[in-house]
Amino acid sequence: MNILVTGGAGYIGSHTCIALLKAGHSVIVIDNFNNSDRKMVDMIEKLSENKITFYEFDVTDNTKLNLVFKKHRIDGVIHFAGFKAVGESISKPLEYYYNNLVSTIVLMQACQKYSISKLVFSSSATVYGENEVPFKESMKLLPATNPYGQTKVMCERMLIDTFNAINNTGVSILRYFNPIGAHESGLIGEKSNGTPNNIMPYITQVAKGKISHLKIFGDDYPTIDGTGVRDYIHVMDLAEGHVAAVEQISEGVQIYNLGTGYGTSVLELIQTFEKANEVKVPYRIVDRRPGDIAVAYADVTKAKNELGWEAKRDLITMCRDAWRFEIKKGENC
Repeated sequence: MNILVTGGAGYIGSHTCIALLKAGHSVIVIDNFNNSDRKMVDMIEKLSENKITFYEFDVTDNTKLNLVFKKHRIDGVIHFAGFKAVGESISKPLEYYYNNLVSTIVLMQACQKYSISKLVFSSSATVYGENEVPFKESMKLLPATNPYGQTKVMCERMLIDTFNAINNTGVSILRYFNPIGAHESGLIGEKSNGTPNNIMPYITQVAKGKISHLKIFGDDYPTIDGTGVRDYIHVMDLAEGHVAAVEQISEGVQIYNLGTGYGTSVLELIQTFEKANEVKVPYRIVDRRPGDIAVAYADVTKAKNELGWEAKRDLITMCRDAWRFEIKKGENC
């Protein structure tokens, strides 16, 4: 298939592009490099040994987006483009609502106009709020505890309503948990512009001495050691989940959790990273971060049964791959 990937130069998007190309699909990428690197396009081509078609603009730009749809025969779309940091969304809510909602609306309008029958949407476990774990797709969504999560709930609702009204079309909503790790080559991984918003690039930069210590937001949660528990999944497992989803979309709306099915605390993650890479990660406990919940991990039964997909890479591998990317980062993306 010819797949359009919005946000395809970003962390998850770039790894998914590689997985798509390795699976024999063609890829068109749109990215504005808001939180990614221009070199990523070359790296995708190098690692996949395939060429991609690339456009630089913001997906909220309706005119430019329509030109791409006019120029190419597009069989399916994977929509990653959007702001994604929980903490930042609390301090910049309007930016998050505008970017994440408008980009999705504009893209959905183009899909409808050009009769695109397959759309995979990048959602998040934040839509579950403080539900009981493990989170199941059938659960009633609770009000998300931060603007980022709210945008994902709203986008899901728009997708469900829109695609239920159109015949012969399908959408897969992928609620994924906490992607970490990097491509096994060490040539691409999670690289933020500025201070990292996610935990693993923060850990790797502390281990490398770029940052003095890691801040752990709270140690008084009702968990095994008081720190937050999350379902960490290797980014390449996540990428392969997107390939499975776009290849198996059927008419209507499907929703899948993409995770490992078990939780790991922040302290357990640090200890595993130190053990896997024989480095130290100094840390300090600070106050809880607004919008965070104590525990989140997935029930992954549905994805396994319906997509034939499950996460294969363990936490040690996630930590080793993330560190390999950090070590090589000065040489590449």
